[in-house]
Amino acid sequence: MPKAIRVHATGGPEVLSWEEVPVGQPGPGEALVRHTAIGLNFVDTYHRTGLYKVPLPFTPGQEAAGVVEAVGPGVDLKVGERVAYGTGPVGAYTEVRVLEAARLVPLPAGIDDRTAAAMMVKGLTAQYLLRQTTTVKRGETIVLHAAAGGVGLIACQWAKHLGATVIGTAGSEEKAAVARAHGCDHVILYNQEDVAARVRALTGGRGVPVVFDGVGKATFAGSLDSLAPRGLLVAFGNASGAVPPLDILSLSSKGSLYLTRPTLAHYVGTRETLRAAAAELFEVVQSGAVRIEVPQTFPLKDAARAHAALEARKTTGSTVLLP
Repeated sequence: MPKAIRVHATGGPEVLSWEEVPVGQPGPGEALVRHTAIGLNFVDTYHRTGLYKVPLPFTPGQEAAGVVEAVGPGVDLKVGERVAYGTGPVGAYTEVRVLEAARLVPLPAGIDDRTAAAMMVKGLTAQYLLRQTTTVKRGETIVLHAAAGGVGLIACQWAKHLGATVIGTAGSEEKAAVARAHGCDHVILYNQEDVAARVRALTGGRGVPVVFDGVGKATFAGSLDSLAPRGLLVAFGNASGAVPPLDILSLSSKGSLYLTRPTLAHYVGTRETLRAAAAELFEVVQSGAVRIEVPQTFPLKDAARAHAALEARKTTGSTVLLP
């Protein structure tokens, strides 16, 4: 019987257990996929801790690559076809699973399974941030928090490819060096420097038109103060904790600012939008404009160790779990 990581009670990494699970056959519109590589994402820790509610018990994970082993009626995929997905539902931390075929994207020959598993959630997130939530333009200066993280490294390279000047933030000199090597023009150590003051200094006092903030509580106030009048704060994550309640009048007093809290699912919610976004992601990766690196891997059964490393900020870039 296949094995999977299961969560029976929310909590720390220790609640992740390695268990046998039953796997049925695909029904109409479904496919059975045997995973070859599974992506680790910070949202997985939100599900594990209960910050984002998922009915218990559950198998975490929203991203993987693998091979189609069986299909139900009405599915246009073929047995033996390589596929990947990054839009859930949760359940990726398993050797084999059945899921809706519309969520699967066929993989081009030029992208291997580990690369695909490392980039579907993070790469599609970068795509909707830079190309849909707003359109980053040549000559613009942007701020991107956690620039050495999984989304950050992809978004830095992509933004540079689009012609932007990228101000990144990082939590250490080591991570700052990684961010610079992946397209950041300037890197601010947000634990040691006043981010907003440095952004103002780098932009001649103007601020920037957009800040992409996946860190949350620790950086939110500085993100608002880094924006030029009518600037946009894209708050897409809570890695440091949830942002406290906001007095909406502060958006007015700080320059008629815009604030959005987007989610990937709302930008790739149909088969057509998913495949269009994935095609754009695959294009920038295959062209070499965006490099996907996997500095660390863990056996799937050691997912608890991988979660602990991620939450302790001991990882850079993408992490892949191997069944």
